[in-house]
Amino acid sequence: MTSPTVPAPGTATPGLRGVVVTTTELGDVRGEEGFFHYRQYSAVDLARHRSVEDVWFLLHRGWLPSPQESSGFAAEIAAARSLPPVLEEALPVIAASGGSYLAGLRTALSLLDGFRPVYDISPADRSADALRVCALTPTVLAALHRLRSGASGVGPRGDLGATANWLWMLTGSEASTEQVRALERYLVATVDHGFNASTFTARVIASTGADVAAAVVGALGAFSGPLHGGAPDRALAALEQIGAPDRAAAWVREQLADGGRVMGFGHAVYRTRDPRSELLRETALELGGPLVDLAVEVEERVVETLAELKPGRRLYANVEYYAGVVMSLCGLDPALFTPTFATSRVIGWCANVLEQATDPRIIRPAAAYTGPEAPAPLP
Repeated sequence: MTSPTVPAPGTATPGLRGVVVTTTELGDVRGEEGFFHYRQYSAVDLARHRSVEDVWFLLHRGWLPSPQESSGFAAEIAAARSLPPVLEEALPVIAASGGSYLAGLRTALSLLDGFRPVYDISPADRSADALRVCALTPTVLAALHRLRSGASGVGPRGDLGATANWLWMLTGSEASTEQVRALERYLVATVDHGFNASTFTARVIASTGADVAAAVVGALGAFSGPLHGGAPDRALAALEQIGAPDRAAAWVREQLADGGRVMGFGHAVYRTRDPRSELLRETALELGGPLVDLAVEVEERVVETLAELKPGRRLYANVEYYAGVVMSLCGLDPALFTPTFATSRVIGWCANVLEQATDPRIIRPAAAYTGPEAPAPLP
């Protein structure tokens, strides 16, 4: 991560950049190096060689599982995937409301019963609640998608892993091995990423002693913003708008001249290449095709143009740029990019909730007042 910042008394650090608010054993992002890790393992190495379930186990239980532990954990997840009756009844109404998928997920999770404040329950019960939320999230999102598209529902399958099951519930057909592995790399690489806005939101809520579902609902609200989880579809839309490599430089100039953002480039923490983008670029090239060729060439032109227009700033492709390309090649519609992101990030949110629940202190920062001098006489 960036060097810790200690603000002078009475001053504010915009965006809390570099301000250390707590300690964590879950991982870190070392922006200057272009490196991030989950616990003691490189997240990129985990994405290349481990499943979503294994990384889920690592973050929630503290170590990489043995084959027997992995099999047992997969069975626990499979048993928690099915929709409870309350959601089977409510989801058609939620789907018909016309809100976003994430809004529908927030509503659905709010309807679930059986959750108690983490302040009042044992670590084992907290862990069980976290597993339930994480296992249900893909099922809810897939059901909302099927309902909105007018297709019949496709329930989860216990014989499929998390990634293959997600694609199965969305499409009703088994994805290819190449598609499952490509998407799994993306999901593992996005499970957690330091104290981003949604993760911090989840921890703030957990610090009040609220239940796991409440913390995830709050995190989803932060995640829905276009500067956070809502970016992958916008990055792909920008690539399609550019259309050809020789249009890239002019498009970047137009965007910046109009005060717009170049979606898919630059990052709040990384000061070098985003390792997630590098991984997904490699993954996209393995899948191949015209879209990948366009993305690679456009990336080079955009980076060159940004270097020219913003000298001194190192702006490279971030995870969203190739995320949209990979998900598109796996058969996902852009409307499903952010929900897919959510199916992995919920695991990281819940890991942070479980860790925060061990600290009895509520997160209560201060704000530097900049309004009119007080006290003033009442008019």
